[in-house]
Amino acid sequence: MAFISNARMYAVSPEAETAWKDLIAHVAEDAGTAFDYVPYPTPQPLEELWRRSDIGCVQMCGYPIALDLADVVPLASPIPAASWAGGKALSRTDLIVRDDAPYRELSDTFGGTVGWTVAHSQSGFNALRHHLLAYRSVDRPRLYRHSVGNLVTARRILESVADGSIDIGPLDAYWHMLARKYQPQLTEKVRVLDATETVPMPAFVAVPAMSQHTVDRLRETFSAAHSRPWFAPFRESLLIEGFATVTRGAFYRTLEWAQAAEAAGYLEPA
Repeated sequence: MAFISNARMYAVSPEAETAWKDLIAHVAEDAGTAFDYVPYPTPQPLEELWRRSDIGCVQMCGYPIALDLADVVPLASPIPAASWAGGKALSRTDLIVRDDAPYRELSDTFGGTVGWTVAHSQSGFNALRHHLLAYRSVDRPRLYRHSVGNLVTARRILESVADGSIDIGPLDAYWHMLARKYQPQLTEKVRVLDATETVPMPAFVAVPAMSQHTVDRLRETFSAAHSRPWFAPFRESLLIEGFATVTRGAFYRTLEWAQAAEAAGYLEPA
């Protein structure tokens, strides 16, 4: 059976996607296998990609992994070259506002308009909702006048903050790093006002139909990638320090965040 690869989640530009494609090819070769890289550009829904029966090395958000949105086997997650990651495969969400906005702390945005991507997104929904949960009270169950959902992509969040459609929005911090590198014209009008706690990074995943031998070899190869001669260019082009193997259980914390919000009756960021 032939398997595919894809890096849509962090393909912020054609240059970034080419780097991911090349990196996956190196990992696959070292693991003794090969993948057919299949582009999957926006606005095609990621959940349809994740549910394909032939995925062999595809990036997937951790919250959908924990939700069992698709039957997948996590392989490894990238380690962002960022101080907030601390040399671990961690992710956080930047809460961004327009650079010229008067806000100095998160509470200054309350009463305005908040945006979010899709309800199965960790960075674009679940992390934001969990972060806002601590600011709610009996007297103030709703923090924002308007909640604009289903913006779908990180790019739409950026554009919506920049054009004033929303006052604040969530942005995967590693995606944000890559966007600043490859698409600075998109990020120059925004700044980070606050940030969420960290959770495990999105992972490359495969389907259970892939042989255990190949899964094991891919995990080993991802773990050793940082020490391989071919890795150095990717350290710079993809702003990563390497990879860490990961299991489904690592993402269960995202479910705890969701359950806490739902138990409090806070069904969406608002």
